[in-house]
Amino acid sequence: QVQLVESGGGSVQAGGSLRLSCAASERTFSSGVMGWFRQAPGKEREFVAVATFTWSDSVTYYTDSVKGRFTISRDNAKNTVYLQMNSLKPEDTAVYYCAARGPFGGSVYRENDYDYWGQGTQVTVSS
Repeated sequence: QVQLVESGGGSVQAGGSLRLSCAASERTFSSGVMGWFRQAPGKEREFVAVATFTWSDSVTYYTDSVKGRFTISRDNAKNTVYLQMNSLKPEDTAVYYCAARGPFGGSVYRENDYDYWGQGTQVTVSS
C-alpha cells in the first residue's frame, strides 16, 4: 500500500511563505500525477496544484487563485513533490492534502480520480 507523508505546514502571517513536502513510501509510478488539494473550515476540498510526470517530462496545473504565488515541483529521485507557497493570504488557510495516482484516470482536477492520499497538513495564515 502506497503511503504519502506530508510535512511543512505551519502558521505564518499574510505575505509569508511556506513549503510543503509530500514523500511517497515507494517508487509508485514511472509516470503519473502528484499534487495538492486543500480543505478550508466549512468548505469542500478543492484542487490547488498538480504535476503530471513521465520519466522525461512534467506538466503543471494550478487553480487560478494560486497562480503566480504557488509553485509545484517534483524530485523524481526522492519520489517527493513540493509546493512552494509565497505571498500567502488568509484565504489560503486550510488543511492541505497530497494526492497521487497513475497516468490514466480521468481529470487531474477531480479528487475522486486520485487513488492515494496523505493525512493532511495544516496551513494557517493570519492577517
